[in-house]
Amino acid sequence: MSDPEHSPRKKLRPSGGYRKTASFQTATLVYDATYWFCEKFLDRRSRTVDQMVQAARSGRQNIAEGSRCAATSSQTELRLVNVARASLEELLLDYEDYLRHRRLALWAPDSPEASKVRSVPRTWKKDPIDPTNLTDLTDTQRWELYSPWLDHADPAIRANAIICLIHQANYLLDQQIAALETAFVEGGGYSEQLATERLRKRRKDQANPSDSTDQKPPPCPQCGDLMALRTAKSGKNQGSQFWGCTNYPDCKGTANL
Repeated sequence: MSDPEHSPRKKLRPSGGYRKTASFQTATLVYDATYWFCEKFLDRRSRTVDQMVQAARSGRQNIAEGSRCAATSSQTELRLVNVARASLEELLLDYEDYLRHRRLALWAPDSPEASKVRSVPRTWKKDPIDPTNLTDLTDTQRWELYSPWLDHADPAIRANAIICLIHQANYLLDQQIAALETAFVEGGGYSEQLATERLRKRRKDQANPSDSTDQKPPPCPQCGDLMALRTAKSGKNQGSQFWGCTNYPDCKGTANL
């Protein structure tokens, strides 16, 4: 049985867990697909290649970084998720430009082709009673579901499928941003929650003064002057706290807590 006094303190705000989120997983698909699209269909010396790959990477990495920052700064988390959203919007324009400049067709949002890509999360299960969620798959397994489009020899099909995935990622990020904004308004940021915890601890100490180290300093037993709380730096009591005279080193009076 674990000792509650020595068990890790629960964080005020949770962080991490981004690998299981649909937004991160979709952004990973977009990043991988963009890397291989540029490698196959664009000149590696082109500045556009670097811009597209970096935009795709930024979309993915900022979701992860924002999640890790969640424990200490809700504002930073919100800013980074917005950066991810903006990066994917930039990438979306690059793919649309690719199709337009080559006079290739852009799928309409309600076209059969786009609808089929969007329906993958709803139709991928071979076993209807399989409880596995799409987010439980590995990156390789998830890629295989979209492989008919993302590995296609026709760049127009690849580009349009990636555009569909970018729209999905952006929709998920819009939902995530809205939820973060609501949580910040209703629950406050990290500093507000920290202040609340500090007040809660203060009230607990006031209700149980014997459990608190916030005691009124006693007078020095040698000179009668004010004493201050100190921590032993050496000796057998190293690390323990005690009252020490504020006139030290002229007065070496001490008292136990």
